[in-house]
Amino acid sequence: MTSSEIIQFQDVKACYGDRIIFDQLSYSIHKGEFVYLVGSTGSGKSTLLKLLYADMQPVSGRVTVGKYNNAQLSRKEVPYLRRQLGIVFQDYQLLPDRSVTENIIFVMKATGWKDSQAIKNRASDLLMQVGLSGRASALPHQLSGGEQQRVAIARALVNDPLLLLADEPTGNLDPAATRAIMDILFRINMGGTAVLMATHDHNLIKEYPARTLELHEGQMIDHPIGMFQTRY
Repeated sequence: MTSSEIIQFQDVKACYGDRIIFDQLSYSIHKGEFVYLVGSTGSGKSTLLKLLYADMQPVSGRVTVGKYNNAQLSRKEVPYLRRQLGIVFQDYQLLPDRSVTENIIFVMKATGWKDSQAIKNRASDLLMQVGLSGRASALPHQLSGGEQQRVAIARALVNDPLLLLADEPTGNLDPAATRAIMDILFRINMGGTAVLMATHDHNLIKEYPARTLELHEGQMIDHPIGMFQTRY
């Protein structure tokens, strides 16, 4: 990889059983990029994300995340690879019996944070970053969907990841909440964190243009900013 590349797929083949999802797939993401990932249902978007966070391995080819690549990755190194990534899902995945702050602190402690003052300060900074300072003691069921997704984003940023993976982060949200989440994601990106966002909402790509990677018939099509045209 070059010094500016943080993600690289080199001639990657992935399969489910006998079905080839994609073959000879190559692409890279650079520091500070905002990139959309699109494709019809079954095109391989979820497979690509699972390969990134080592939830599955390719049949052949190399997947590199930061300094880690699948060809040299031991089981013990998987948690460290995942700390290079912040992951946000469509369904939030918050702990229902813990407050907003406690949800963030849970991840911090699980990933090795020990200093109580550093934990408190980092949690406070993250909540300010996503606009939830006033909701620190609320439980998830007391939050709107958009607010819950903000907590999920804050939690994903705990370890200052190289790349934020956002898997359909606005899929369950109304238009106003969607715009708020997109504004947060782009502010995070402007701060230097790369973002890879899987989405079915092509109107978002028009409203918030960025480089777009399209999985189509087992191939990756790389659309520069403003050039993506939907085919489905």
